[in-house]
Order: sequence, then C-alpha cells, then structure tokens
Amino acid sequence: MGEVTKAAVEEAISGYIDPYLDSDLVSAKSVKSVEVNDGRVRVSIQLGFPARGYTEALRQALAERISALQGVSQCDIEVGVKIATHVVQQGVETLSNVKNIIAVASGKGGVGKSTVSVNLALALSAEGATVGILDADIYGPSQPRMLGSSGQPDSTDGKSLEPLISYHIQSMSIGYLVDEETPMIWRGPMVTQALEQLLKDTNWRDVDYLIVDLPPGTGDTQLTLAQKIPVSGAIIVTTPQDIALLDARKGLKMFEKVQVPVLGIVENMSTHVCSQCGHEEHIFGEGGGRRMAEQYDVDFLGALPLDGNIRADADDGKPTVVKNPDGPVAQQFREIARRLAAKLSLKARDYTQAFPKIMIQND
Repeated sequence: MGEVTKAAVEEAISGYIDPYLDSDLVSAKSVKSVEVNDGRVRVSIQLGFPARGYTEALRQALAERISALQGVSQCDIEVGVKIATHVVQQGVETLSNVKNIIAVASGKGGVGKSTVSVNLALALSAEGATVGILDADIYGPSQPRMLGSSGQPDSTDGKSLEPLISYHIQSMSIGYLVDEETPMIWRGPMVTQALEQLLKDTNWRDVDYLIVDLPPGTGDTQLTLAQKIPVSGAIIVTTPQDIALLDARKGLKMFEKVQVPVLGIVENMSTHVCSQCGHEEHIFGEGGGRRMAEQYDVDFLGALPLDGNIRADADDGKPTVVKNPDGPVAQQFREIARRLAAKLSLKARDYTQAFPKIMIQND
C-alpha cells in the first residue's frame, strides 16, 4: 500500500465544488491546513460564512473523497467559521461594532421585501451568525410587528439606544419610537438624518451581519442612504412578473452607481402551491428573477413560494424561520442565507480595523 501524500489530499479536496461558493475550497482559500502522518489525515477547513446547517454534509463529503485515497487509514475533518469584515463604498465611514451591512432592496412595494428581510436575518442567526436588523422604512416600519417586539429602546447614557432583542437578533426601528398608527409626515432630508441616527446611535453588539430593510423604490432617499450607509453588499427582492422586474432593474443599477456589489436576486412569490390539492402554479409568471440575474451577471440566490403561512406568521410576530424551523420554507430561507453570505465572503476584505492607530505627539 502506497503512502498518501499531502498533494493527493489537496487534490481530492479540490475535486469538491462547494454549492454556496460555486468554487472548490482550495481556490476559495478555505483550506486552513492539511496534515498527513502514517496514513492518518487531518484537515482543517475554515469557511467565511455561517453554515451550521451545512457543515456536517461538507464534512461527510470531504471524508468520503479523502478516505477513498490509497493509504488513508484515518480521516479527521474539522470545519470552522470565521466571518470577516468586507469593504464598503469609498469615503463612507464603517461602524466598529458591525462587520457587514447587507441592504435588502426592491424597486417597488408589495413584493414581500420586509418579510424576506426578517426571515433572512433569522436564517443567518440560525446558521450561527450574530445578526441585527435595521428597519430603514421610516414611513412604513413593519419590523417591530414582524419580530413581535414592542416598547421603547433603553438608553443608558441619554445619547445612544440599546437594540431590542427578538429571537436572538438585535433590531432597531423608528416604529419603536413612535406609535404604530402615527404617520411620519417628514421630508427627505429628515428621513435620511433619522435613519443615520438609528444606525449610528444604536449600540449594536458585535454584529456579523446587519440587515437593512430599505424602503421600496429608487428615489432620492434610497440613493442618499446608499451613499451614506457603509454597505458591504445588497440583494434585490422581486416577483417574477414583468412590472416588478422592470423596477427591480432600477434598484440593481442604483447600487452599481454607488459602487455597492449586488450579491444576488431573490425571487419571491415564485410559485403558488394549492393548500387543498397541492397543485403548483406560476401565478406571476415564471423564471423572471433567474433571467434578470443572467442578464446582469449577478447570482440568483433562490426562489420563495407564494404561501399564506409566510404572511400570517410575519403578521403574528413569529416569522416562518422561527415558527416552523424544520419546514421546507424555513430551509429555503436558510439556503438563501448561506448562499448570500458565501457570495459576500468572496468579496474584498476590509483590513483597516486590524491596523493599529498611530498617534504622533509632540513632547
């Protein structure tokens, strides 16, 4: 029996294409170490995205490939996760206690963007990340109701706000500061200023991903926010119908103009499955989100069904990911969450926080 070599092990690993990175782990620089000693192989993998629901499948897939090599008597695979901070737009100041901000946008209202936002935040948390959500829709805040949280946020110093915690995720919204039925009759500059304060004056606690649920549209408010909030990446939520896709394209182009990478497109209300007979129907058209992703060379992150339970769960303050965590819809949200975090992990990293600050003093 021949001796197994480190090169042979690395070659076996490189034959596995990670379904979220769309790349092999060697090329993605996810292989931390490979040790070979008398037929015993020890491999350490470090993913750049949360993957609690995937690590066991990854471990088994790699163990099968390595164990099939001649000369391997024992194989130990260790899979860890380290979430990095990624670069944002030039000239925009980052937040020291938030690693990555992901903007969730839609060209038009009514496509389920807020419901997708809260479920993706909960899905990232379920995968092992520390997550926050900022409700950026000043005129129509919906996250407090969806998260089942109420009451005013505390302030220990009279200057900053403590985020409210629901289902292990941190949240902040103008909805916590005003009555639910009070209309916000504000002009654009006031909205922008209020949102900046909600973002920067909240004591976020070591957040890996802060999901920002943007208001629908691509007007002056959205553009200003995209220029002032340090965003690592954005996702576009659309439905398959042509009129929604038309507006979604505007949202995508807005982020391109302000140099925010679009991590991908989520197609909501993709199919409707009859609760009585199980018949599946494409009510709003078919494949529009995927075609749009191909047209603009961005990733298609996944499709979500038109399901009455998703709406009802959010209205009841228990979004589907926490209401029915083992159900198919929750698993779809977790798949999309892993995919978007994996796409972000491949983007350029921000090392500025790792450098010491040099102070020059005159004695």
